[in-house]
Amino acid sequence: MANRDTPYGAFNFVVSFDGGETLGGFSDVSGLGTEITVAEYRNGNEKENHVRKVPGVHKVSDVTLKRGIVDSKSLFDWIKETRTTGPGGKKKSVTITLHDEAQAKVESWVLANVIPMKYTGPTLAAKGGGDVAMEELVLSAEGMVIEK
Repeated sequence: MANRDTPYGAFNFVVSFDGGETLGGFSDVSGLGTEITVAEYRNGNEKENHVRKVPGVHKVSDVTLKRGIVDSKSLFDWIKETRTTGPGGKKKSVTITLHDEAQAKVESWVLANVIPMKYTGPTLAAKGGGDVAMEELVLSAEGMVIEK
């Protein structure tokens, strides 16, 4: 792969569930991230008066997906299953893949043990225009890895 000096565009991505299920096209993905908590510790016999930084637990940020409403019931079925039977057997893996201009995979963020956390329906207004009815889904994940 040749070195690239220009950043990749943020518009060329695909979101898939459980390795292939797409559930419609998403226009926005935000919140990808992970955080490692740090515990401060100081030995009682340290020669210098400073703390040591010890890595603790890590957590994955909540991820927000937005899309225009399409004729698909799969997404809400997943939300309904999670609500009625609990998250135990309804956890999915979610992969967000960034592509270059030639549609080659650049990088993927793989979220593990994901459940839907929040759904927000569209704002409906009769004032006319070409606005798209958008829905928003917030996902809670237990783990995340980045694949190149």
